[in-house]
Amino acid sequence: MRTDLAVIGAGPAGLAAALAACARGVRVTLLDAATQPGGQFYRQPAAGLGAGRPEALHHGWRTWERLRDGLAASAVRVLTDHHVWCVERTPDGFTVHALLGPEQDEPVEVHARTVLLATGGYEQVLPFPGWTLPGVVTAGGAQAMLKGGLVVPGRRAVVAGTGPLLLPVATGLAAAGVEVAALVESTAPLRLARHAPALAGKLAEGAGHAAGLLRHRVPVLTRHTVVRAHGEDRLTGVTVAALDADGHVRPGTERHLPCDTLAAGHGMLPHTDLAESLGCRLDGLAVAVDTEQRTDVPGVWAAGEATGIGGAALSLAEGHIAGCSAAAHLHGTARGPAPAALKARTALRRSAAALDSAYAPPAHWSEQLTDDTVVCRCEEVTAGSVREALDLGAGDERTVKLLTRAGMGWCQGRMCSTAVAGLAGCAPTPAKRPFARPVPLGVLARHHPQEGLS
Repeated sequence: MRTDLAVIGAGPAGLAAALAACARGVRVTLLDAATQPGGQFYRQPAAGLGAGRPEALHHGWRTWERLRDGLAASAVRVLTDHHVWCVERTPDGFTVHALLGPEQDEPVEVHARTVLLATGGYEQVLPFPGWTLPGVVTAGGAQAMLKGGLVVPGRRAVVAGTGPLLLPVATGLAAAGVEVAALVESTAPLRLARHAPALAGKLAEGAGHAAGLLRHRVPVLTRHTVVRAHGEDRLTGVTVAALDADGHVRPGTERHLPCDTLAAGHGMLPHTDLAESLGCRLDGLAVAVDTEQRTDVPGVWAAGEATGIGGAALSLAEGHIAGCSAAAHLHGTARGPAPAALKARTALRRSAAALDSAYAPPAHWSEQLTDDTVVCRCEEVTAGSVREALDLGAGDERTVKLLTRAGMGWCQGRMCSTAVAGLAGCAPTPAKRPFARPVPLGVLARHHPQEGLS
């Protein structure tokens, strides 16, 4: 299968990029691991569920309708259920390697002149005692269950952590009939107030969520955190406590909240595996791009959460800019994105930077981890084991990994690397992985059997 531009990821950034490039006469192939386009933000329930009002679960439904209808009317080739595990550079462009279907054992190759990475992000969840109990889910996981399956994770929930995702999760669960015992946010309102000018464009959205919380009588505990989840076979409740100005738990402020569900999240991290395997430069934990969303690898663009967490509106703007730029490159013209699009992206990036600065996990969250708290779930490495490694001289994630196996399991450190770095007292670093997802050995054996991956 050959194409001019392979767009990997069908969330807001990928959809905007594919439509922009296709409108400019480019042959576009859009690949995504889900069964239908939309990404996490525009996740849709399966048609068989018969959702009567799916728009009730979404913010920005009209934008999704425009994207959906535009995609249906376009010449973009859409490949869903395609799990991309590697992008290989070739003499005439790139080969995108994917695994087809839910079993992920049938290899597919797409040969493209150029590639646009819209791989999105994933949730950051910091551990705490009891976080592995059944009933504890990520905030995004609870939202995905509601949007994609029309199901709720429990009858009485606590939504906790930090970040703007907590608001739509809490209001969505409450609207679906869940009793939300509390929204527990570790950030103080004053931190948001300091960034009010940059967040002016978010006021209407924030006010809508605030009205939803009031309508459903959801208590909001700011500058609080979960210190422990309780239960034997499953979650029965959580203990929350107030934080002082330095991020320490204030003694004597603990309170118990009975619940059967805890939706926890501490922000998002960019998905950069494919970009790193291609040799793209990173800026911190995100893919580095120029003003037209080009990476430093010729023929590769990146847009959306992979280039920095900023939300759906910013992803749409970056995707449009990247699609226009890729089309100009393929046509050999100098005309790229319109100045208005570049200006809109600048404002949205300013807002995203303000949110990133305002929302931050408690500075001393790791102090609440007991030695028996599991940090790496795949390899069942505890906080005590990590601390023993530090006592032996480990001072970074890699050395802790070598001494404890933390990060060597199925997720390859995606869930635990931030926690390990926090315990080690060092900044998180991108983990270089050869593949973006696990690949069956049989697929690897059939791929270039004589020479191996280039």
